[in-house]
Amino acid sequence: MNCREACAACCIAPSISSAIPGMPQGKPAGVPCVQLDAQRRCRLFGRPERPAVCTSLAPSPQMCGNSPAQALRWLARLDALTAPAAVRIQPRRPGPKDASTR
Repeated sequence: MNCREACAACCIAPSISSAIPGMPQGKPAGVPCVQLDAQRRCRLFGRPERPAVCTSLAPSPQMCGNSPAQALRWLARLDALTAPAAVRIQPRRPGPKDASTR
């Protein structure tokens, strides 16, 4: 399967933690990569500067769906599911010692 012309969902939806030329801190999810040209094609395609995560993405019917909008939704969900879990602080539950001081 080939990429859909002017789709660029894989250059917009996922977050990229590694440096990209023009984006030294990487790219947040949902933000278009600065390496997209006016035709929504990657300027780094086939070049060694292209991040490994980009190289690992290959178009597929499941990922691309029937439209760029479907591809964006699928990739955004994948990004959310694979993002590092946020550190959550659990409220302290009262123990036996706490019950006696009430």
